[in-house]
Amino acid sequence: MSRLLNYFFKGVVLLAPLAFTVYVCVRVFATIDGWLGIPIPGVGFVVTVVLITLFGFLASSFLTRRMLSMVEGVLERLPFVRLLYSSTKDLLNAFVGEKRRCDKPVVVAPFASGEARALGFVTQDTLATMGMREHVAVYLPQSYNFAGSLLIFPTSAVTPLDAESADVMAFIVSGGVTVPPVRRDLEPPPSTVEPQQIAGAP
Repeated sequence: MSRLLNYFFKGVVLLAPLAFTVYVCVRVFATIDGWLGIPIPGVGFVVTVVLITLFGFLASSFLTRRMLSMVEGVLERLPFVRLLYSSTKDLLNAFVGEKRRCDKPVVVAPFASGEARALGFVTQDTLATMGMREHVAVYLPQSYNFAGSLLIFPTSAVTPLDAESADVMAFIVSGGVTVPPVRRDLEPPPSTVEPQQIAGAP
């Protein structure tokens, strides 16, 4: 019975992420197809990706940039619309834009109390405009969540991590379950513990 339960839980671990991924993809495809009124599953998603890519290509031209700048100028003059547009644009630029902010993983300490440490990303190298020249803004993502917290730390409390931002983000979001990020200038050190030392043999 214990072996059967072990097989069952292994099957759950293997199939649950796959089923969840397929479910989310199907829902996204179906939703986009519904918006565009296309009866063929998946075609709406492909059309959307092509249109977004085409728009990004057009936005790279000089004339289109001028037009977009004019539109942005109008949007930024509207109080409520400015808040929505600017915050959404800055958030996307922080992760996938040309001026990415969340590409500087750091360790901040002390955090909360005692010897606790926290992993985050520096989003502003200085807060001189707020009268805090020796402070930085650090975004701390939450595990198993898309939310996070913005905290202000002294520069002395922030230590840069020489690791890939994507690896650090995956480590945080997974609650530390994924493989910890490895420093880019170091290989994982080989184990120096002998099997007999683990077993307690001399």
